[in-house]
Amino acid sequence: MKLVILDRDGVINFDSDSFIKGPTEWRPLPGSLEAIASLNHAGYHVVLATNQSGVGRGLFEVSTLNSIHDKMHRALAQIGGRIDAIFFCPHAADAGCNCRKPRSGLLDEIARRFNVDLKGVPSVGDSLRDLEASAAVGAAPILVLTGKGRKTDEAGGLPAGTRVFSDLADAVRSIVR
Repeated sequence: MKLVILDRDGVINFDSDSFIKGPTEWRPLPGSLEAIASLNHAGYHVVLATNQSGVGRGLFEVSTLNSIHDKMHRALAQIGGRIDAIFFCPHAADAGCNCRKPRSGLLDEIARRFNVDLKGVPSVGDSLRDLEASAAVGAAPILVLTGKGRKTDEAGGLPAGTRVFSDLADAVRSIVR
C-alpha cells in the first residue's frame, strides 16, 4: 500500500497560535489541496495525524473539530482529492498521553488500522514533534517550511534523514517522482 501521513495545521491549512477553533478559521494553504489530490491520483492513501489539544483545553468540542474536517473534506472533493482517515490527539499537552506527538501513539494506530509497516512511509509535518514521532516509527520525516516549519528548520536538531521542502506541493512532487 502506498501511504503518506500528513500533519494538518501548518501543512494543509494556515496555522494559528490561538488554534483553529471553527470551520470559518480553517483556510487551506495555497496548493495544499491540489497536492493531496496529486497524491490520490498517484495511488497514495493519505492519512492525517494531528494534535488537537484545543479539544482538551475546552476551546472547542469534538463536534466542532468534525465540522472543520467536513469543510476540509468538501474542499478536497471539489478538486478530486480525499483524505482516507484522520487520527487526532484531543488531549492537552500536560495530559501525558501516548497519542500526542512527539510520542508515536497516533502513528502506531495508523500502522495497526491500515495493517502496514511505516518504515520509509513519507510523513510530513511543520514541527519538530511531527518529525520526532515519524522517526520513532521508522517513517521518513519530511519538514515543510510553512506554518512553524521555518522556525523548526532554523532551530535545528532535526531527526537524521529529514528532508526539507518549501511546502506540501513541493514535497508531494518529490514523493510521486
